Amino acid sequence: NEDLVKKGVGGIDKSLSKFVEKGVIAAAKKDETMARINGTTKLEDLAGVDIVIEAIIENLQIKRETYAKLDSICKPEAIFASNTSSLSITEMMTATSAERQRRFLGMHFFNPVPLMKLVEVVRTILTDDEIYSEALIFTESLDKTVVRANDKPGFIVNRLLVPYMLDGIRVLEEGLASTVDIDNGMKLGCNHPMGPLTLADFVGLDTTFYIANI
Repeated sequence: NEDLVKKGVGGIDKSLSKFVEKGVIAAAKKDETMARINGTTKLEDLAGVDIVIEAIIENLQIKRETYAKLDSICKPEAIFASNTSSLSITEMMTATSAERQRRFLGMHFFNPVPLMKLVEVVRTILTDDEIYSEALIFTESLDKTVVRANDKPGFIVNRLLVPYMLDGIRVLEEGLASTVDIDNGMKLGCNHPMGPLTLADFVGLDTTFYIANI
């Protein structure tokens, strides 16, 4: 709805203002960036875009329904990319036409996106080589570091990270150590910025549970 669009754009404005305060970007750069952002509640407004990067909650059915609508709205040459952290790109792409499936891939940005450099660019068995190359070039143009992955549950990072977080919870469950000592052990022993339990809270226990099941 319109209120959430305004809240989202306002959040971007607030984030950029902090960068201006810290001297990371100039005020003019912030104004230039905000001028390029348009909010909408209508999928029809995406008809002319070159790329759609979808970041809907991790619900496969809602994503598939949205892609089916976008497939009939967007121009044939538009690329579709999902920001999912773990869901099957292949299952999403089958909601679209055979031609669009060649132009469908994953583009997983890491949170918080303005600060994190990494993007997993995920290809399916049908992703066209030229389209995949275009996606890599586009992602790097955003000053991001790309890692390439095939379409398997969790891709690279969550395939390794989520079992680690779950083992942190099991260590606590077994009474091996306290939450503070578990987190400090991984922060100081492996130089992680935060421990597995703090990270699980940061991601959200509901989201962590959902990804774990995937």
